[in-house]
Amino acid sequence: MYTVQMEHECGCFKKSEYTNGKSFDKQQDAYNYSNILAELMNEEFCTKHLFVAQRSGDNEFLISVSQNPNEGSSCSTSSASSCSTGSCGC
Repeated sequence: MYTVQMEHECGCFKKSEYTNGKSFDKQQDAYNYSNILAELMNEEFCTKHLFVAQRSGDNEFLISVSQNPNEGSSCSTSSASSCSTGSCGC
């Protein structure tokens, strides 16, 4: 079993149709899903964050979240409360 996990659920992710912790029987399916999901979130979400898919273990793919350097926001992914309340604009 292979899983795709979000490193941090920002406000945009929580409001979206996407789910955290999705499981797949095949490694290639998990790999494809993680890359496609990261790309979709970068295109569809508010641009405060950047999302990057990477393999983090034998059976896990992680979608990491970082502040978008091209966005002039002071939002920090290290503070879950700011994003979960929407105060960072997510």
